[in-house]
Amino acid sequence: MNHMTQLPDRRSVRGGGGAAHAGPPPARTGKRRRPTSPQWAAWGFLTPVTLYLALFYAYPLYRNIDLSLRNYTVRSFVQGNAPFTGLKNYRAVLDDPTFSPALLHTVVFTAVCLVFQYAIGLALAVFFNQNFRLSATLRALFLVPWLLPLIVSASTWSWMLNSESGIVNTALHAIGIGPVNWLTSPSWSLTSVIIANIWIGVPFNLVVLHSGLQSIPASLYEAAALDGANAWHRFRRITFPLLRPVSAITLLLGLVYTLKVFDIIWIMTKGGPAGSSTTFATWSYQLGFGNLLPAFGPGAVVGNLLVVAALVFGLVYLRVQRKQALS
Repeated sequence: MNHMTQLPDRRSVRGGGGAAHAGPPPARTGKRRRPTSPQWAAWGFLTPVTLYLALFYAYPLYRNIDLSLRNYTVRSFVQGNAPFTGLKNYRAVLDDPTFSPALLHTVVFTAVCLVFQYAIGLALAVFFNQNFRLSATLRALFLVPWLLPLIVSASTWSWMLNSESGIVNTALHAIGIGPVNWLTSPSWSLTSVIIANIWIGVPFNLVVLHSGLQSIPASLYEAAALDGANAWHRFRRITFPLLRPVSAITLLLGLVYTLKVFDIIWIMTKGGPAGSSTTFATWSYQLGFGNLLPAFGPGAVVGNLLVVAALVFGLVYLRVQRKQALS
């Protein structure tokens, strides 16, 4: 017998005794998986957003909270060695005689503006949803107040409501009504800035609500018309319920915007006369920058109150939306 036939097969020895034991090598442990190309792309898109939020939202909010908890002066603001005072600035703001009128003006200004902006915007959205001739042109013209810079809009309203040479008093005089001190009377100053802000905010409500109306199927209106429903019943039973999610986000955004309105009030009345149109936004500016000896701490406190109010309404909106999604 040939002695070469008695030698074992080297391939079977190296393979562990036969083909039955052959298989892929065991996976290596202890090493992290490298991010794939889609993961790198996701991190690449997420990094600029994270940096933007950290630099322009998180850090300013942190600085505002720090300002409200310390006794900052102009010197300590530059040098950064202001003493810690805790809640002393908060107590000073709550005890200030300006707090209650400013709170009332903020609530009235926000509530009245929201109601009229939404109601007028909804009425115009329903009107322009009929697709008549020149509908697109007229809808574009209604966007002009929203597209103008706020300083231009506020200056225009200041000229129109001027007590002596304003076009509004001229029109009132033509129909036999005496002049009204729109901007210089404590009884009319808040009304004047409310009118101006409603005029500026209506186009936003019109655009958003009109987009919501476009998403409602026309077949629903046709079926309701066949059942004998008139225009009011169709609006009540179809338009308004199906427009509720869009209405909620419109009111929320309008609330956040209206709470922080500063430039319109400041340009038209500067919060006066005698504080009759002072809101939290203008009061915060007056405390921090409107005096020779600025009160940075109390001004930051008033700003934080606005942030908390907007945050509370935002959380309420999220909670309502979550309940509607689960129901």
